[in-house]
Amino acid sequence: MFQTKSKTRLIGFFVAFIMVILLFSYQLPFYIHKPGHADPLNPVIEVDGASDSEGDMHLVTIQGGRATPFQYMMALWRDYHDILPIEDVLPEGMTDEDYRQMQLMMMESSQEGSTVVAYEAAKKEININYEGVYVVSVVEGMPADGILQSADQIIEIDGHTINEAEDLIDYVSTKNVGDHISIKVKRNEETFETEITMKALEALDGQPGIGIQLVTNRSVTVSPELTFTSGEIGGPSAGLMFSLEIYDQLTETDITNGLQIAGTGEIDYQGNVGRIGGIDKKIVAADHADCDIFFAPNENGREDSNYQIAKQVAKEIGTDMEIIPVDTFDDALTYLQNR
Repeated sequence: MFQTKSKTRLIGFFVAFIMVILLFSYQLPFYIHKPGHADPLNPVIEVDGASDSEGDMHLVTIQGGRATPFQYMMALWRDYHDILPIEDVLPEGMTDEDYRQMQLMMMESSQEGSTVVAYEAAKKEININYEGVYVVSVVEGMPADGILQSADQIIEIDGHTINEAEDLIDYVSTKNVGDHISIKVKRNEETFETEITMKALEALDGQPGIGIQLVTNRSVTVSPELTFTSGEIGGPSAGLMFSLEIYDQLTETDITNGLQIAGTGEIDYQGNVGRIGGIDKKIVAADHADCDIFFAPNENGREDSNYQIAKQVAKEIGTDMEIIPVDTFDDALTYLQNR
């Protein structure tokens, strides 16, 4: 009788142990996106010879990763936690490592864009060398699916040399749905040509496209010297705040005015600020860090812009943080200079 009870307890303990392991470590086919952190950019960006500012620019992040059963259940009950089917995050055939590398590549591109914007605005020395346009991802079911792959280098389109992603985008915008384009591609040191038929893309409001995301690889040299230490943080959305922090370090005037400043938005080489995902979570993270100001992409006044969502979330959580709409780097800089 004693041995039977001991065996039952042992089995029960073993089953409970396995259940705990599964609850906290088994990966479900879902991603969880939730508020991350708002961290000062001074440790991330260093311009040679820069003086300290009284306030701080903040990099605002979203935490994301594969859901365990425990994380899934917690996300069901928590505000501003999104549960996403894995196919909404990882295109078919893309691994978690591929996704991580793609995010790091986009972060590198963001750093380059913000560097160009800030150094040109501060009238400092900068040189840009273009080193190729690469495919970041291919949208499943689109014309390029099965033809192009992540990491392909686009060399030419219809005989026109492609130096940066905008060259291809501008050329494709002149085409019509059903037109054929010839693309010269370099893959694994081999070069080949392929033909793709243009299709109306819902994401482009019916405009023609082939369904790829591109990144331009550039070599940017500057003076004074600039160093980034962003670690494993990925994605393109830190561009605006990077550019403001770099500019602040390049110039003698302290544009922080002693404030804690957060914000988000992709930035291109012309200083235009673009929409990002997860603005609600970034507002929550910035509020937790007691930031005073948050710059949000205005998207030229679009009804459901990042700015409009940010304002709504700020109201919901009762923050005193000012939400400022911006369409360009100059919008954010002018706001800070005129405070």
